[in-house]
Amino acid sequence: MGKNLQIDGFFGIGIECCKTWVNYGTLYRTARILGASFVFLINNKFKKTKSDTQKTWRSVPTYSYLDFDHFYQSLPFSCVLVGVEMSESAQYVEEFTHPERACYLLGSEDHGLSRKALDNCHKLIRLRGDHSMNVAVAGSIVLYDRFTKRTPL
Repeated sequence: MGKNLQIDGFFGIGIECCKTWVNYGTLYRTARILGASFVFLINNKFKKTKSDTQKTWRSVPTYSYLDFDHFYQSLPFSCVLVGVEMSESAQYVEEFTHPERACYLLGSEDHGLSRKALDNCHKLIRLRGDHSMNVAVAGSIVLYDRFTKRTPL
């Protein structure tokens, strides 16, 4: 499966304040499989993890940012920052039209996205449910939603 799965544009996904390396590796494995252009961490330095059995870092650019400001200043030109957060103001993912150029940002399971991240996201989306999901599961659902909506059968 070496072909790019996107029809146009690009997307990346990352985690602000990732708590466990298993979650990071699982999400990035899914990101690679579903055609991510890049992956990233905020407030953590990248390290290899056994849960990334695809070794995403070998084929997908992997970035580490010191803090949110460093990340935000590095966003690609004309890229929409989409926060994934359980917020009343967030749109449900199944009703969301994914931007051509997007960067999806998830927070830690116990604290969610930082106030600074929430204030700077261009769009906010959420998943159904009344409890926080595992960050790798939530991110994988968002990427699958993007994939199914933007990729022809």
